[in-house]
Amino acid sequence: MALKADKIFVNLPVKDLNKTVEFFTEIGFEFNPQFTNENATCMVISEHIYVMLLVEDYFKTFTKKEISDSSNSTEVIIAISAENREQVDEIVNKALAAGGQPTNDPVDHGFMYSRSFEDINGHLWEVVYMDPSTVEQA
Repeated sequence: MALKADKIFVNLPVKDLNKTVEFFTEIGFEFNPQFTNENATCMVISEHIYVMLLVEDYFKTFTKKEISDSSNSTEVIIAISAENREQVDEIVNKALAAGGQPTNDPVDHGFMYSRSFEDINGHLWEVVYMDPSTVEQA
């Protein structure tokens, strides 16, 4: 039997938690106050997907490795889905207006549309819409 998990928690180091919360609030994300303090917050992507934003010093308590310098290297690209093409543009435009940076040109394959941005901590995000009629149902 294949392993199936019903939730995902992505942990990301951040330099300034308050500015990071401000940035993602401007995009439209919400946070779970039960898991928020001066070291961390839980950003809610959906009922099954969460991003734990951890102040760098606190993040370091979870690993023996060095934190990647996101200004010159990338360890992960976080991709999230959007309900339609317009929502892709809305999310990315809000991220750019809040201080994010564009990372790549939009990709438009007709059935799939995506745009990307770098958040204020240097983490890469892709926002993708895929026409559900083009996806095979399992």
